[in-house]
Amino acid sequence: MAVFVALGAFLMTLVGGWVAQRVTDRRHLVLGLAGGLMLGVVGLDLLPEALEAAGTPVFGVPAALLLFVGGFLVAHLVERLLAARQVAHGADGERVPQVGLAAAAAMVGHSLMDGIALGAAFQISGSMGVAVALAVISHDFADGFNTYTLTSLYGNARRKALLMLFAAAAAPVVGAATTLLFTLPEELLGGYLGFFGGALLYLAAAEILPEAHHTHPARSTLLCTVGGVGFIWLVVGIAE
Repeated sequence: MAVFVALGAFLMTLVGGWVAQRVTDRRHLVLGLAGGLMLGVVGLDLLPEALEAAGTPVFGVPAALLLFVGGFLVAHLVERLLAARQVAHGADGERVPQVGLAAAAAMVGHSLMDGIALGAAFQISGSMGVAVALAVISHDFADGFNTYTLTSLYGNARRKALLMLFAAAAAPVVGAATTLLFTLPEELLGGYLGFFGGALLYLAAAEILPEAHHTHPARSTLLCTVGGVGFIWLVVGIAE
């Protein structure tokens, strides 16, 4: 099931790259909705499950929360090192093609971890898998969009941008397939889901939502974000 769902992420990533070449004025609504879905999954489903599964506290703090903060900080560090935000917002300065490829490679690595998280979530329960699948599939649109944009914006040829886009699309399928070979212990699963939740929250709060509101601070964008959170709340409520 995890691999089958990952195929949806594969297609959504390709759609994101295709849209990056064509859509100009409506992507803020899609990104706003994706950010809301990601926020809802992290706060309403992923983190509670991680806290329940991650075992004993470490120096008075649940291990899942420590890893949650760690995931957030690692995502922040990677983004700072690759200057991904400056690229996304068209910062001035010399653009080195290798930097664009490195940023896109980081997106591929992130997509691989998406697939592993998807497989791990299905190992916990079907409802957990569905919730994580919604997050992965929804934000993989943005991953595809950003992978193509990061590569091409730094002056790389269209062929290289498409190659990185395809790699980012295939990565969740590969990641989900690896979880068929092993079953993670419950505490390790909880810790990983906490770490993944922190990274996911960073992407939503620091990348996707600011980008959604950057050029179109419209009420409709905000409504899409709130609607995404509300939808996840509904999914979690029905699953329970």
